[in-house]
Amino acid sequence: MQPDRDESAELGFDDTIHAPVRLRISGLLRHVEQIDFAVLRDTLGITDATLSKHLRILVEAGYATTTKSRSATRSDARRITWIAQTRSGRAAFDAHVEELRRIAAGTISESAPPP
Repeated sequence: MQPDRDESAELGFDDTIHAPVRLRISGLLRHVEQIDFAVLRDTLGITDATLSKHLRILVEAGYATTTKSRSATRSDARRITWIAQTRSGRAAFDAHVEELRRIAAGTISESAPPP
């Protein structure tokens, strides 16, 4: 697990979050404390490999964390992977959505470079 990104970093349009699968993951994580890997995979309708790849990118960016725990309903050693959004992940997602709203409204962000 990586610590949260420096919150003083400039927020706005975020290429890491903007990829369609990562945007959907971030949107789902924004509304829960944590979610089971299998539930997230099934909700998104993607493969384990695809979800793992995109989660790795979000974790490396400091936007998400993963933890493993024993299942209370299973007698074997299999573990459940839990995914949670970090504080900086929530801030980055919220800023990204706000930037998309500005783009959709035809408003140029103050941080956007001139064309």
